[in-house]
Amino acid sequence: MLKLTDTLSGKKKLFQSITPGKVLMYVCGITPYDRAHIGHGRCYVVFDLLYRVLMLLGYNVTYVRNFTDIDDKLLKRAEQQLGDKLRYKEIADTFIKSFHDDMRALDNIKPNQEPRVTDNIDLIIDFVQGLINKGHAYVVNNDVYFDVRSFKKYGELSKRNIDELLVGARIDVSEKKKDPLDFALWKGEAEGTFWKSPWGYGRPGWHIECSTLASYYLADHIDIHGGGLDLIFPHHENEIAQSESLHDDIFVNYWVHNGFVVLGKEKMSKSLGNIVTLDDLFARVNPMVVRYYFLSHHYRAPMEFSLEIITQVQKSYERLINAFGEGESAPYDYAQLYAMPIISKMLDFLCDDLNTPGMLGVLFEHINELQKDLQQRQAVQFILRHVLGLTLEPLAKEIVEITPEIQQLIDEREQARDAKDWARADKIRDQLQQLGVSVQDKKID
Repeated sequence: MLKLTDTLSGKKKLFQSITPGKVLMYVCGITPYDRAHIGHGRCYVVFDLLYRVLMLLGYNVTYVRNFTDIDDKLLKRAEQQLGDKLRYKEIADTFIKSFHDDMRALDNIKPNQEPRVTDNIDLIIDFVQGLINKGHAYVVNNDVYFDVRSFKKYGELSKRNIDELLVGARIDVSEKKKDPLDFALWKGEAEGTFWKSPWGYGRPGWHIECSTLASYYLADHIDIHGGGLDLIFPHHENEIAQSESLHDDIFVNYWVHNGFVVLGKEKMSKSLGNIVTLDDLFARVNPMVVRYYFLSHHYRAPMEFSLEIITQVQKSYERLINAFGEGESAPYDYAQLYAMPIISKMLDFLCDDLNTPGMLGVLFEHINELQKDLQQRQAVQFILRHVLGLTLEPLAKEIVEITPEIQQLIDEREQARDAKDWARADKIRDQLQQLGVSVQDKKID
């Protein structure tokens, strides 16, 4: 029924979960050393959509997304901003809060678990020790490295030949390593700093964190692992090497990656200095317009960003608000939705590798007909609000003062959404709308 493009095989495959009726999904989270940008926004809207589609199809989904709250970039930011790299937690806390604000503004459902690396150091140490015991890792002084050539399938995900790989900017070169491609599992630090391990004081490397957290919070073998295309190599390639070396089993059945955001024909990246942060964007554009902008592109395709394009997209979203924004959306399951002729065409596109542009194309082609048919109109409202995650609330024209009573309604709506009580969430949304409040207004978040 659902087909997904798997990066490892390079093919679009029919989705079948390891355990019938259950799905284990892991998505790499942010390193909280700065504000989240539009690339993060696209990634997490894509996997929020996949989460919602899987639930629509009747799966019980366990969705885990981590925070890499110990990292070279975090330490550097703490040293620059606070004068002490050991105050990295203050930096992480600040940007994790900012990230959660952005995700709420985009109407993303919270994952089931959001583990922080620093809360799971003992698990990571055990994982590293397991790799050493099996001969896949080695200790040099108080550093630990993964022996890449001990894993025969290295390079399969990124389609790279290990003998042809050049030492590039993202590969840590060190005379201590057996091979330039070997990567750090544990980074030694000064005595008494960070965490004590069997190899001395130190902190985990980047890649080992996700392997450990996915295994502990989900399983050694999971259904879906996601992230942006930029994570395929070396991060996800290294995750596979670590996890399959330790567990002697397939790590992931479906590797799903979203495309880049392109700014002026160039991939958006911090190294190029062409980053657009979400909070800056939300100050100019309603977050629901931004979400709709993401959904109007296929998740695997590059997405060109400009405010001019978003302005054009906003007109399309406003048309949906005008057509389907009023009234409550009745709850539906997949079978009920698929029994309706136009809705079934929409769902066929959605289940074909999350083809949201195709789905929206069917919707706009039949928009007048769908408006006139009460059952299909309510079905479209349900899909837009609870599958695509578009609130359909009028775009705010002015800032409304948030009274304690209004804030209580906002909090109750958030609790209803977390509990997936869509009917109650819709009812509270309508109450807020009558009070002139758009819950997606950045000021409210």
